[in-house]
Amino acid sequence: MTATVAAFQPAMAAMYGYIDNDGRVHISSSKLDPRYQPIPPGQTLQPAKKTPSLVALKPAKPVEAHPARVGRYRDLVEQVADKYDLNPDLMHAIISVESGYNPKAVSNRGARGLMQLMPATGKRFGGRQLSDPRQNLEAGARYLAYLLDKFDNRLTLAIAAYNAGEGAVQRYGTVPPYKETRNYVAKVMATYVAASSDDTPSLGSSMSS
Repeated sequence: MTATVAAFQPAMAAMYGYIDNDGRVHISSSKLDPRYQPIPPGQTLQPAKKTPSLVALKPAKPVEAHPARVGRYRDLVEQVADKYDLNPDLMHAIISVESGYNPKAVSNRGARGLMQLMPATGKRFGGRQLSDPRQNLEAGARYLAYLLDKFDNRLTLAIAAYNAGEGAVQRYGTVPPYKETRNYVAKVMATYVAASSDDTPSLGSSMSS
């Protein structure tokens, strides 16, 4: 995956991208080759052709968390992302969709904190106090890195597994046919693309994975 590491706040800079046949997402600020197509603001990347591991997702708008909340945790998100070799824009997208950067958020199912981890998942990845922002981000980052590795960096599958569980993705071999999960993947992808398209980079250079 090729992605420009940029500031969290969305902008209108032109972005290009494509999803390859293995489900890997490629994003760039320039048209690197004919596979890269313009990504309209608020739209979601779609696979170039159907494969068993890919599904079409409905377009979604980026989720914009409150700027003050984003700013409060920006440095910590960047530190944790760097520690686990993750794109901070991807972590930002998941946090925005999961909790809107509310460290005290608790879902109806009991998921907690910035990255909305279930207690069992948090414990599995080293987070026992999920209301603590650092512990929550550390455990969430470990979980996300684990999912990316498990699904061979197929970003849409890793995001789907974060929402629906790795077992569901393995069972279907694609994004599970759950409305909630497909909407979730579309929102995270749209937010990720919007964050990556900011034309005022603050974190350095580009990442490839």
